[in-house]
Amino acid sequence: MNRLSTEASLPSAHGGRVSMEHPNAVSALEQQLDAALARYGRLPMVIVCVGTDRSTGDAFGPIVGSRLARNVKLAGVHILGTLDEPVHAVNLQTTLQKIDEWYPVKPFVIAIDACLGKFDHVGQISLEVGPLRPGAGVKKVLPEFGDLCITGVVNVSGFMEYFVLQNTRLAIVMRMADIVADALTSSIVRWYERHPNVKTGM
Repeated sequence: MNRLSTEASLPSAHGGRVSMEHPNAVSALEQQLDAALARYGRLPMVIVCVGTDRSTGDAFGPIVGSRLARNVKLAGVHILGTLDEPVHAVNLQTTLQKIDEWYPVKPFVIAIDACLGKFDHVGQISLEVGPLRPGAGVKKVLPEFGDLCITGVVNVSGFMEYFVLQNTRLAIVMRMADIVADALTSSIVRWYERHPNVKTGM
């Protein structure tokens, strides 16, 4: 569970926000991802999807991770955090340590997580350049990480956050997860094919 989402939309150079109600939500998020990856992307790339299937609201990350693990089969692009093997508060520190051990060259990390926010932000997907701050939405202190983060506002913050997460509508989580997985899959594949030099680490 990411920090509370209360910021205004960021400038396009650093990210942006897309509502799941937008008629072209996938393509709108793709455009933002294309711009971010063109500017910052590199290999190896690790996508870390944070959350747990034990909480409806917090399952956003693992659902995205499971979709990506099925759809993204590219050398040098690795997915961590699925419904079968989630990355959550208990094992996040260990996972980040393993990433440091696995890669002699620092990988480009995309972090994905659910968050709580204002009532009128529910259903919005945020893309930001910079680290994810997991746990802040439920008052947990967890390590910040990532070069690019994608968060989905699954419910309202401010009161009994754990209860709110447990009682989040699965329909909202699934719709946002589908949008993120589809957009990220298309954007990564397109970036990968347009930049053949990244495959050799140049």
